[in-house]
Amino acid sequence: MRKSHRVVTGLAAIAVGSVLIMAADSAPKPLTYVTADRMVDVIGGGYISSPAILIEGERIIRVGTTRDLAPPKDARVIALPGMTLLPGLIDMHVHLTSDAKVHGYAGLEASVPDSAIEGVKNARTTLMAGFTTVRNVGAPSYTDVALRKAINGGKIEGPRIAAAGEPLGATGGHCDKNLLPAEYEQTSKSVADGPWALVAKVRRQAKYGADLIKICATGGVLSKGDSVGGQQLDPEEFAAIVTAAHRLGMKVAAHAHGTEGIKAALIAGVDTIEHASLIDDEGIKIAKAKGAALSMDIYNDDYILGEGAKVGILPESLEKERMIGQAQRDSFARGVKAGVKMIFGTDAGVYPHGDNARQFAYMVKYGMTPIQAIRAATVNAAEMLGTVKGAGSADVGQIAPGRFGDIIGVSGDPLNDVRALETVNVVIKGGVQVKGPPTL
Repeated sequence: MRKSHRVVTGLAAIAVGSVLIMAADSAPKPLTYVTADRMVDVIGGGYISSPAILIEGERIIRVGTTRDLAPPKDARVIALPGMTLLPGLIDMHVHLTSDAKVHGYAGLEASVPDSAIEGVKNARTTLMAGFTTVRNVGAPSYTDVALRKAINGGKIEGPRIAAAGEPLGATGGHCDKNLLPAEYEQTSKSVADGPWALVAKVRRQAKYGADLIKICATGGVLSKGDSVGGQQLDPEEFAAIVTAAHRLGMKVAAHAHGTEGIKAALIAGVDTIEHASLIDDEGIKIAKAKGAALSMDIYNDDYILGEGAKVGILPESLEKERMIGQAQRDSFARGVKAGVKMIFGTDAGVYPHGDNARQFAYMVKYGMTPIQAIRAATVNAAEMLGTVKGAGSADVGQIAPGRFGDIIGVSGDPLNDVRALETVNVVIKGGVQVKGPPTL
């Protein structure tokens, strides 16, 4: 009898718990009503005057104008006279746990806890700059995964994060640790050689919470001892990584400066090429045919060459940057002209976080219209996010019903002068104003 009593009591507790959960789920969500002078239509390319946006909880439920959409009586009103609204911006190539003032051998002093703390600071800085979503393409010991969890759990302020965890690559390549001599046997946990060994690394990334896979297809500027354009993975290794990642529903971003490495990665089916400095016309053609996107950090060259020596960037790295900096900008111009898909990626962390929007002007200088540059950081970027734990393709990139209420406000005219995005006055994330003037 006692045993039966305990069973009944347990079932009753479960039933009560279910009722409580249902009651919590059915509780009314707060309404937020946002107005401004105008809003950029990132699809149509023009302005919408007197926009009105109604957000329920975190999600937008209606978009109209103040003429046809009045504020519900119980809504919190965010009135932004003089402001131009845009969707929260997306940077598809950041390193939130990296300090732009620490490079080269100085980086050996940075511990994993140091990186995590740095990430907390940089996450908030990035959000206040108007970037409400980022793709973090490489961090030590899954510190970006921890950062994503802390932000999603409301413990700290920051953007929505698609986290790559630790980048995959070949022994001695750009993704490895190459600063110390052989007696230290220092090797990144995410490097491997051969298709099956790299498949195991893909599965490890998924196990520990990564949203996507970042690979190092070629050498890099800031890595020691490799050629910036040299291909570092074989076709079989590329194919194994991409197949394993896509089977797990994870997109693949390939760090690739060199011509042949770019093409090999694209042929294998990677989703985005990072940097793409020396891409040729054939590579652009393959990218278009495959539906891949290019993420090209064309502002970064200014910081590396202007400030690099002061912050510890190695002389050989500065020399590599001199080799490819202008070449990358020229490649960007060719890619834009050819109509390849472009997404906004800055490599923030190599240069200071919060300065992400400075790249917009360079994108316009090298061939884009302002609306094209804005689309690269909104609808195009959202399309390439895929399905992630922070925010997926259908969640961000537009001010539209069903999307997160991620909105920024600027006082200038970004369709005429894209530098207006360098000064973001208002940031709303998930219907909550985190920056800007007091609301009603």
